[in-house]
Amino acid sequence: MSADSARDELKSDDAVSEEALRKAEKFVEEEEGAVNRLSGWFWYFIMGVALAMTLFHLYAAYDIVSAQILRPVHVGFALFLIYMMFPVSERFRNKVYFWDVLLAIASIVTIWYLIQGGEELADRSTLPFALDIWMGGAFIVLVLEAARRSTGPIMPVVALIFLAYAVFGPYLPAPWTHRGYEMDRLIGQLYITLEGIFGPAIDVSSTLIILFTIFGAILQASGAGKFFIDFSFNMMGGKPTSAGRAVTFASFLLGGPSGSGVATTVTLGSIAWPMLKRSGYRAEDAGGLLAAGGLGAILSPPVLGAAAFLIAEFLGISYLDVIRMAVIPTCFYYLALFVMVELDAGRFGIHDVTIQKKESLWAMTRTYGFHFSSLVSIIAFLLMGFSPVTSVFWSIVMAIAVSFFRRDTALYPKKLLLALANGSVATLSIAATCAAAGIIVGVVTLTGLGLKFSAIVIGYAGGNLALTALYTSLIVWIIGLAVPVTASYIICAVIAAPALTQLGVPAFAAHMFIFYYAVLSEVSPPTALSPFAAAAITGGDPYKTTLQSWKYTLPAFLVPFVFVLDPAGVGILLAMPESGSVMDVVIVILTTGIGIGALASCAQNWFLRKLTKPERLALLISGVLLLFPGILDAMSDAMTEHHLIYAKILGVGVFLAVILRQILERRRSGPVAG
Repeated sequence: MSADSARDELKSDDAVSEEALRKAEKFVEEEEGAVNRLSGWFWYFIMGVALAMTLFHLYAAYDIVSAQILRPVHVGFALFLIYMMFPVSERFRNKVYFWDVLLAIASIVTIWYLIQGGEELADRSTLPFALDIWMGGAFIVLVLEAARRSTGPIMPVVALIFLAYAVFGPYLPAPWTHRGYEMDRLIGQLYITLEGIFGPAIDVSSTLIILFTIFGAILQASGAGKFFIDFSFNMMGGKPTSAGRAVTFASFLLGGPSGSGVATTVTLGSIAWPMLKRSGYRAEDAGGLLAAGGLGAILSPPVLGAAAFLIAEFLGISYLDVIRMAVIPTCFYYLALFVMVELDAGRFGIHDVTIQKKESLWAMTRTYGFHFSSLVSIIAFLLMGFSPVTSVFWSIVMAIAVSFFRRDTALYPKKLLLALANGSVATLSIAATCAAAGIIVGVVTLTGLGLKFSAIVIGYAGGNLALTALYTSLIVWIIGLAVPVTASYIICAVIAAPALTQLGVPAFAAHMFIFYYAVLSEVSPPTALSPFAAAAITGGDPYKTTLQSWKYTLPAFLVPFVFVLDPAGVGILLAMPESGSVMDVVIVILTTGIGIGALASCAQNWFLRKLTKPERLALLISGVLLLFPGILDAMSDAMTEHHLIYAKILGVGVFLAVILRQILERRRSGPVAG
């Protein structure tokens, strides 16, 4: 969703001030880039180029286009549009200057040189000519500047640090030292081969990511997003928890096709904040819930954000497998949110709030229910045996077709062409991120940094899996504080995942572990865009709102430790453990659910009534034992399967003891108001 569409959603509720509108729009732009607001013939020209980009990728999805053509053309389109649409700085916004045009033309020239060079150019990647080096060097600079314009300065700086590492390897202290590479060898790797800038990240960006972005733009234009919100708010009503439930359910329906955390937060916040306020939520608590709901957009099938497509690429598995692995963790995430919402009712003394219904739920479903086909079409096509690219292509065709079921949702030519163009515009910052990340991946591949880094992490952890997992999560989280989710996943997938796999963690579990902690950075300052956007709408303190969003999401974010540290934990990813049964999988899913409930109650300081300090401590211990089963491993060099069983039995026992005590106390003293 673009900043403009989010702005339109915000305008739909008069309770949201113009000041809140501007602030929220700023955070959407921080994630998706601050685009020039152009008009006249030049706007038509830019949108025409964006439309051409969309049509090219739709053609590539339908017919075969070689990677040597598809990936460079994708990057060429992206660079050209970025230099036309993203200003060099805020001072030069909303106007295209001569240097922007020169950089856009230079982008096309460097891409043309690469494509026309063909196999002859590819054969001399290790010994490029002087002109090859000049073209490749210029192209790398263009990619870095495009990433700076569209995503901020941090990603290009990180890429430059990796480039410096490749060049100055011989001068670095052990264990970081390596032979070092001359610029000609480095440029050949990054520019000419498919193992640098045009490597796995751009492969995914040029196929799946852009097609899913086009799909989301089509749904937005046809009114599917509005229907999902209206349906959720219509269905959840009549109880004190109706407002919180509606926000949580709507975030899932809206975020599934969207994949954008900030845009989902802003869209929901503009509609839900007045209702949450009337229910009794404080500004920071409402903002935390809205941000947590928006974060679910990156975790929820069928899109799961751009990083999910990269998981499939790095692991060499189908996208359907990634969706399958995400099902139970997504359920746990929303279970944690729903539990928190239920506890909010007692903690805040939430009261009933009337949700205005223009029509009954059945009437709304009968009229606009065809939009639900968009949520299941991709999965259906995948199950029918179509490739992910072909599945999303036909889902786009289907979404366009079903829009004509009603006149007010029909995508007539002008509306359709604009939606198709907006699909490419929305993917520009991701394409720039993936291109810059390709520099990092290329350097890691060339220098073997991934194995070095893994050895260092394992060495610090003393070969202990629990400590290695803990260190890895901290590394992913810290990197995620500086760069977007997609970039932090790519970086950590190549430098941190090998540390886990070397200690026996299945590759798919290691990558899902890294993916979840990359997503957690979305609600962590200083780049906590979703909580800051929510705070702009509610008027709450942005840092207190961020802490509240942490409280809402943290129980679910300990779940990845289960499928890394528990031998049966991969069952949460719907994979059968090497030595285990279906019953082991059922047990690990049940105990994980109980652990989430324990930590949610501890975070809210409420169950049936306010917790005493011993009760809160007991629930914390219960949750940690169930969701961080390797805690005994961290304290012992002789970890056995019995330790895990004892930890689970103890965790469940402590949880049941607290529940029993709360029930007995409630019977003696009666219900307590919040």
